[in-house]
Amino acid sequence: MTRTRILLVDDEPGVRLGMRGYLSAHHFDVDEAQSIAEAQEVFRTHRPDVAVVDYRLTDGTALELLPRLKEIDAAVPLVVLTGHGSIELAVQAVKEGAEQFLTKPVELAVLKVVLERLVAQRRERQRLRADQSRTARTSVNPFLGGSAAIRSLRAEAERMQHSDSPVLVTGETGSGKSVLARWLHEGGPRADAPFVDLNCAALSRDLLDSELFGHEKGAFTGAVAAKQGLLEVADRGTLFLDEIGDMDLTVQPKLLKVLEEKRFRRLGDVRDRRVDVRLIAATHQDLNAAAREKRFRGDLYFRVSTLILHVPALRERPEDIPELARHFLAEMGGARGRAGVGLQADAESALMRYPWPGNIRELRNVLERAVLLSGGGPLSRGDLRFESATDEPSGDDNLTLEELERRHIERVLRRENGHVERAALRLGIPRSSLYERLKRLGINRSGFQKSDP
Repeated sequence: MTRTRILLVDDEPGVRLGMRGYLSAHHFDVDEAQSIAEAQEVFRTHRPDVAVVDYRLTDGTALELLPRLKEIDAAVPLVVLTGHGSIELAVQAVKEGAEQFLTKPVELAVLKVVLERLVAQRRERQRLRADQSRTARTSVNPFLGGSAAIRSLRAEAERMQHSDSPVLVTGETGSGKSVLARWLHEGGPRADAPFVDLNCAALSRDLLDSELFGHEKGAFTGAVAAKQGLLEVADRGTLFLDEIGDMDLTVQPKLLKVLEEKRFRRLGDVRDRRVDVRLIAATHQDLNAAAREKRFRGDLYFRVSTLILHVPALRERPEDIPELARHFLAEMGGARGRAGVGLQADAESALMRYPWPGNIRELRNVLERAVLLSGGGPLSRGDLRFESATDEPSGDDNLTLEELERRHIERVLRRENGHVERAALRLGIPRSSLYERLKRLGINRSGFQKSDP
């Protein structure tokens, strides 16, 4: 578990020395300040878990400092110490944002208990806030099935789960990389802290920069207020960067600095901020090849790929399809009042013979569509509608994977009148990835655009 960081604000060096020695001995990291001005600077750059503030300082009182600290980060708990306590003063301090008001001389053992309780409360609030901010998604066991491929993945993942090193999860789009990332977090040393995810392919360079690092008020047109970045939200927890291979080259060195120095700057700020996150990244691309071709920074690749997990494509483990299908159907049937919905033999056979270019995500979509549109009872082959085939899946058995991919993309482009963005959405891949496939497969999208009459 990561160490708790405390900021001590007191103008008496002897008092700070005593508290720092005691807290450091109990596994706290301690930063110090002796004035309002210095406290704001240290608070902004080191971002403590809790700040302990003496009431009287050389350039003012805690009542002046508390609102300034809350403006920088309202989530950090504040404790006020004073040698002249009164009910009125305590009420004022609480109104200005103090969570605790203690009189001197404070027993250090008591202070330690107070700090631990405040940190636990803060981390729980942070975790809940991160959970609420994410789009709700159905979680699934990343290791459903008994194939050799999935057993091997589980064995490797279990060895890495308790590590704090960066993990790179590779695999095709829709294969379950994000589910595996969440599993690594929930069973790892940061499970009680936030899990925050960001899809690098879904945002432009400027939006990605702002979402990841945050910005100060006035940093750009429309920045009417300061904004906390996802790095700060994920502090002490896990940051999951999906499709990191699509991250803009100008943003990559900033991420590298975070990994190497645990520091970053908001857009429009001149001061570094400290952050402690575990990075899990995912990509469907070959980042090693991208690094050789200068499409991805080599130094960043070596940092994010300390540990590598490869999620096999669904077509590489067809024996797992029945178990996955039963899991999804039980989940969907229960949600729609159709408990016990199952598969007839011909439907199960068709599922196992289909190539699944969209992997588990496509399997779920096919089953959900079948549950919604079927008349009830076990699903038959006729209830299944595959996106990339109008005939039985076995009709494509003699085609290569590249030929299957080309036919599927051409079919979807034809349905979407050559519109790449809509086609990418239907395929379940980023637009940039579809452009890459069109170039590699030599597909001219203009041939699928219907001219106006």
